[in-house]
Amino acid sequence: MACGEDKEQKQDPRIEGIAASIRVVPDFPKKGIMFQDITTLLLDPKTFKNTVDLFVERYLGKDISVVAGIEARGFIFGPPIALAIGAKFIPLRKPRKLPGEVISEKYVLEYGTDCLEMHVGAVQPGDRALVVDDLIATGGTLCAAMNLLERAGAEVVECACVIELPELKGREKLNGKPLYILVESR
Repeated sequence: MACGEDKEQKQDPRIEGIAASIRVVPDFPKKGIMFQDITTLLLDPKTFKNTVDLFVERYLGKDISVVAGIEARGFIFGPPIALAIGAKFIPLRKPRKLPGEVISEKYVLEYGTDCLEMHVGAVQPGDRALVVDDLIATGGTLCAAMNLLERAGAEVVECACVIELPELKGREKLNGKPLYILVESR
């Protein structure tokens, strides 16, 4: 189902094209999960461009200095958005993937914990940050990303995801931080 925050976006034909391009894979990676596969979106250059363009149109001129992409699919959408709006890109990585000194943020998953890291000094106090990922499910990863950036002195302006899984209520865990999505899971 296509989503947006205003009637203009809901009527944007690019949204329906993006929604239609996402393949749903049942029982992957385990039984009961309906995996939202964006690789099919990436195979269509026009749809991939439309996805990036919708984000760029939203954030251009919003004085965002940092686009932080969450490993791994946030690395796909984050860099082209950052380049187009004139911001730096910061990869938020899983543990032990970045050389040099890092700061980290642990977070709880359904069955255990995980961690995000970024380089010390990547964010400066007063930076205005956008957090980008492919989807929001339970919200734990986005919360960890926001906490990490805010601990380093950035102001997180918004989180942006291609897909939302609304039944998992991840939006509610963002403590009122704005979340911009293009489509809801189907």
